[in-house]
Amino acid sequence: KYNDSKLEGSFKCVCCGEELFSSNAKFDSGSGWPSFWEPVSEDNIEYVSDTEYGMVRTEVNCKNCGSHLGHVFDDGPKPTNQRYCINSISLKHEKDE
Repeated sequence: KYNDSKLEGSFKCVCCGEELFSSNAKFDSGSGWPSFWEPVSEDNIEYVSDTEYGMVRTEVNCKNCGSHLGHVFDDGPKPTNQRYCINSISLKHEKDE
């Protein structure tokens, strides 16, 4: 839904409405998932070690409600070198006012 989206504004948790990502940090990672190089605030994200399927990854959840958002990887663009690979279904878009 949001992978190819050029919508400007914020992306919020679909479950609780917590602001998670900004369109200013969105980029095309070629992964097939909406990708961001940073969250709006580290205070809104919970990081959990994920070792399922024989891989070591970092799961990202909404810190407010615990909803699973996706994963973060260390292969993103500067300035953070992070790629937050997020499931579209976990987000809702809201235009900036």
